[in-house]
Amino acid sequence: MSDNIPFEIQSEIIKRLPVISLIQFRTVSKPWKSLIDSSPFINHYSTQNKQKQRLLLTYDDPLDSEKKYVSIADDDDTFPHQKLSYSFPLLANVLQHSSIIGTSHGLVCLYGSDASGKDMAVVCNLSIRKAVGVLVPNLPSGTTYGIVVGFGVCGETNDPKIVKITYVIDRWIDIESVTSIPWQVEVFTLSTGDWRAPYSNSLPSRSFHFNMDSVVIDGVLYWLALDGINTGRGRIYYNLIVTFDLTSEEFGEIHLPDSLANADDYNLSISKVRKALVVIKTFMNDEGFGVWVMLDSVPKSFVRIFTIKSPDLSVKGFRKNGELIIESVEHHPGQRDRSVLVAFDPDSKDINDFEINASAHSFCVYPHIETLLLLDQPDFVIYDQGKATLQSGELKAQGI
Repeated sequence: MSDNIPFEIQSEIIKRLPVISLIQFRTVSKPWKSLIDSSPFINHYSTQNKQKQRLLLTYDDPLDSEKKYVSIADDDDTFPHQKLSYSFPLLANVLQHSSIIGTSHGLVCLYGSDASGKDMAVVCNLSIRKAVGVLVPNLPSGTTYGIVVGFGVCGETNDPKIVKITYVIDRWIDIESVTSIPWQVEVFTLSTGDWRAPYSNSLPSRSFHFNMDSVVIDGVLYWLALDGINTGRGRIYYNLIVTFDLTSEEFGEIHLPDSLANADDYNLSISKVRKALVVIKTFMNDEGFGVWVMLDSVPKSFVRIFTIKSPDLSVKGFRKNGELIIESVEHHPGQRDRSVLVAFDPDSKDINDFEINASAHSFCVYPHIETLLLLDQPDFVIYDQGKATLQSGELKAQGI
């Protein structure tokens, strides 16, 4: 870019470039690198630039069972041909038995344990191959308590947050006798690098049993949960949704209609289509599924929009245009079952094949965008109770 152009004008041009170009332009000059790496630029870019939505696919390769990560542009003109293969940043390789627990603002959060067995989350930006590790404190021992961990980015501050909830998992305990739960809710914020109690005093009910299934919509984290009602014949459980506002850090509840609340008949999962919460109901004996959408963010205002009765089909997510993303399991005599992924338009009945083969039942789909978040973080850093430790030496020692 010409030296005759004032730097302020150069800055305005740079703000409009895609992430991959920004990473390349950091090597052009020190002023550009200083600008792009600055926290104000990163926050402004993440807030103001409306990146095109992509779909992050994870699946097991049917040939070698290796986990694959592919990003596909969710663009009607190119879908599904514009594909990018991703590998996680080196720090993520420290995790054992990890799984993705959430995505938000272009960041992906993995949860597992490190080599010493400590529970750890790793927040990754796949577009720029940056990651930070977060050790999870105050884990319960024994069989009385369990934890659920959620992840999201505060829309007002662009601050990634991890939420840990401790809850009673022993259903034989008289929940009325439990007056408090140790470390019931703790929140990690990347800006401080430490865990703390939430801002709000509104805590979830001690009787809730949480599901790891969660989704973030417009700055609110949603979990599936169970609650119980004491009756003369014991405790009857029902499904509900627990919410956590990533800005105010207040908890809330969404009670489901009777067709979804009964906890005995089916399994539920949650997702989102555009900015609406979706509940997916899998029928008994894997006889198919139904899809419900919450209207106008009004609790209990769920409307069933789709039903398929087939044991070989399951909903994995949605495109930005509302099409269902469906995994279809194919059976071949003498061979292992395999899956394909398709996008299905419920109005036109059109089917669009993702052109990817996978091991059966291994597809997961997450909404994804490109972002600069984490660019200002040091490489190979792990946060432990407010202390940040650089791990590059340990990673090299492990051959990572």
